[in-house]
Amino acid sequence: MVTVGLLYPGHSAEDDYPTLEARLDGTVKLPVVITSVGEDAHRVDALLDLGRAERLAEGAAELAPSRPDAVMWACTSGSFVFGREGANIQAAGVAQALGVPASSTSIAFVDACRELGLRRVAVAASYPEEVAQHFVRFLTGGGVEVVSMGSNGIITAAEVGTLAPEQVVAMVKAADHPDAEAILVPDTAMHTLSIVDELETAVGKPVLTANQVTVWKGLQLTGDVPSLPHLGTLFTTRGKRE
Repeated sequence: MVTVGLLYPGHSAEDDYPTLEARLDGTVKLPVVITSVGEDAHRVDALLDLGRAERLAEGAAELAPSRPDAVMWACTSGSFVFGREGANIQAAGVAQALGVPASSTSIAFVDACRELGLRRVAVAASYPEEVAQHFVRFLTGGGVEVVSMGSNGIITAAEVGTLAPEQVVAMVKAADHPDAEAILVPDTAMHTLSIVDELETAVGKPVLTANQVTVWKGLQLTGDVPSLPHLGTLFTTRGKRE
């Protein structure tokens, strides 16, 4: 069994991870530590505070007894607002604190696109436009072209966590574009791990969600990404391109 530790900000969709762990029946362990949050707001200043080093260090110390094989900062907006260099610094700090590989959800999105050979994507963002554009720039800097972006203007993670599956499906379908090879859904506050297959069926192409790529990247850091059921193209060998 491998253990991927998760540093997760506040309370919204953190239950996605233990629910998946139970579904995998002992294959993967996903301990979650809730990191401290100042203001729950999808606003750049609040997100810079959310992802500051002190909060991550406190979370890492709390996660240490779980003896993770790898650790993920399970927050997209609280990593991409720092840019790629800042996101790398975040991950390096967590890795140094725990002595294991670490990454973040934003980095995971870029790496997952590379894994699948995706060059053009659409983004279904829950965030306001200003915050969503930071994600677009992060992807562009990683060599991923964003051909369309849907911004849904939701201010708080708490509200995102209440979205019903049919609302998430509608959001993803609305963001699709004929030139997009996949749809990216960049908010770990959104419950998605139980509906990835449904999302892909709705648009007929790969869908990468924040909680999905977080688990994938954490497993990749351990050196072993098993083929897991009902987690979409990213977790099936048939979808990967050489």
